[in-house]
Amino acid sequence: MSNSYPRPNQASGIWKINQITKNIKTIGNWPNSASALGILAAGNTGSSSKTIQQITIASTGNAIDFGDLGTASQDETGAGSYVRGVYVGSDPIGVQFYINFASKGNAAEYGDLSSLRRHGMKVANNIKHVTGGGYISSELNTIDENIFATLGTATDFGDLTTLRGQGGKNINSPTRGLFAGGFPSNSDVIDFIEFSSSGGATDFGNLIVGGSGYMGTSSATRGVMGGAETPSIISTINTVEIGSLGDAIDFGDLSQARAYGDGCSNSLRALFCGGYTNPASVNTIDYVTISTFGNATDFGDLVEAAHEQGAASNGHGGLQEFQPRAPELYSPTGTIVPRGGGVGDIGIIGGGESPSSLNSIETYQISITGNAIDFGDLLSNVHDLSGSTSSAERMLFLGGTGPSNVIQYIQFDSKGNASDFGDLTVARRATAGHGSDTRGLCGGGWDPSYSNVIDYVTYATLGNAIDFGNLTVARGNLNGSGSSTRAVFNGGYDGSLLDVMDYVTIASTGNATDFGNMLATTDNAAALSSPTRMVMGGGTTPSTIDVIQYITTASTGNSTDFGDLTVARQTYGGRGSNQTRGVFAGGYAGGDSNVMDYITIGSTGNATDFGDLITARRGGAGDSNGRGGLS
Repeated sequence: MSNSYPRPNQASGIWKINQITKNIKTIGNWPNSASALGILAAGNTGSSSKTIQQITIASTGNAIDFGDLGTASQDETGAGSYVRGVYVGSDPIGVQFYINFASKGNAAEYGDLSSLRRHGMKVANNIKHVTGGGYISSELNTIDENIFATLGTATDFGDLTTLRGQGGKNINSPTRGLFAGGFPSNSDVIDFIEFSSSGGATDFGNLIVGGSGYMGTSSATRGVMGGAETPSIISTINTVEIGSLGDAIDFGDLSQARAYGDGCSNSLRALFCGGYTNPASVNTIDYVTISTFGNATDFGDLVEAAHEQGAASNGHGGLQEFQPRAPELYSPTGTIVPRGGGVGDIGIIGGGESPSSLNSIETYQISITGNAIDFGDLLSNVHDLSGSTSSAERMLFLGGTGPSNVIQYIQFDSKGNASDFGDLTVARRATAGHGSDTRGLCGGGWDPSYSNVIDYVTYATLGNAIDFGNLTVARGNLNGSGSSTRAVFNGGYDGSLLDVMDYVTIASTGNATDFGNMLATTDNAAALSSPTRMVMGGGTTPSTIDVIQYITTASTGNSTDFGDLTVARQTYGGRGSNQTRGVFAGGYAGGDSNVMDYITIGSTGNATDFGDLITARRGGAGDSNGRGGLS
């Protein structure tokens, strides 16, 4: 039997039941976050503890007893694979113990660290756990590693960038682990290791405030670190995007200021467990939803108030099998549908009006006709007339109703709600976006006067947009697309309908240059592209039209007739494409439309029916992870 299964919504009958059941029971990589456990070991309750306690992360409620360590211990750190949790603390110092998540019971000896120490920081994926730093008579920068499936002494991995211990840990993706802050001197350093290599840590960025005792945990893409001693004890929660580099930003606050507890997570939810408030330990458990921002919510209580305990989970972000993913787009084995220029195939449309404002996001597979399905929701404060741009990994929604300066994003490889990215330089709606696979641009809009501003962002780094230059004509209700090197902005409205087309070179900065003219003065169209051709569909002239027109992006000149949509409509923003096929989704045709139709970009001719949106909408923002601007 092959290791690659068909899409779960296409498999059927006994074959499907048999293979999925086998996968869940023996292979263990079918998404199963609902059953993920957090197991906390030992800690300081006023004296050293040997208690091991269990939390079911997806629910709320108090922890329950799991078993005991062989000896009372504190200064713990822990990490988990799908099968095992491994812990190391102060007594006996440097000796590691393990538990099996599937069965309650006492811990057994696992093996020693390469150098005996306490206050280390563990990170892990499903194969290995890596221990960074710690303290023996002073802080250390040692990093060493163990393979979960074996027992024995750890081997050298390299060094941290600075000497420290008691920092934030359990911040993992399947490929990276992050160490955040710690003693001495209340460090604000964040550095990272790649699990696949050795040779030590690399600088990642800095915490909002330097401190020790951060409670860290993560999804596969985002790390969260709550509370710390700075030297005052704080409630701040920091967050970072694990796959990029950069400084932490504010996420929200814990229910109370505390430090030196520990964190555990599944793919959706982060728990902050116990800690120290000076002068006492607490039994508080808080939780947050990792994909959003906001303050923590009460979860329940630990079996005993403690700090300096170690936490491990079998559902954290370092475990590939627990990444949140759309089963309609991914196989049970975790093999991800390819993404990026030439291979990406996921289309998205979000927000708009129907006729009141929407925040829902829908998704579809561009190469296969059919109806859209649910993806998640936008932030509640922005959901109409946003522009959009995308990389192979992320789609950004640019501004919108208000007008707003909010930029929000989703990850193509996981269903879920949008998160805050940063702010545009100017609040505006009815913008247009395009970009390369590293840089995204946002042009024009209303603020409430018509804007000629072009902003840019770097997809991999959260933060505010930067000024790029100006359009040749200030306008809103324009459309934009292009190639991996050039962004073209077309049509729009400045009090009158426009036929202007102008362009910029994405990798540079500066003002736009005239490209040519559209077939007619047009606004509220949608634009999509292959690597060489840009196609615009529908709009108003001022009557609603079904005209599709195109340009060759690398040249300049006027647009040419391509064919007709299946239904004349204003398609504003509703677009998605891979390298060969373009989809126009939704719009307005005397009423809100749920129509999706498609074209083959390299040819000319009329559009063909693709399927339907869940919700008829106009003014939505669409993009894809395989469009022509992605190399």
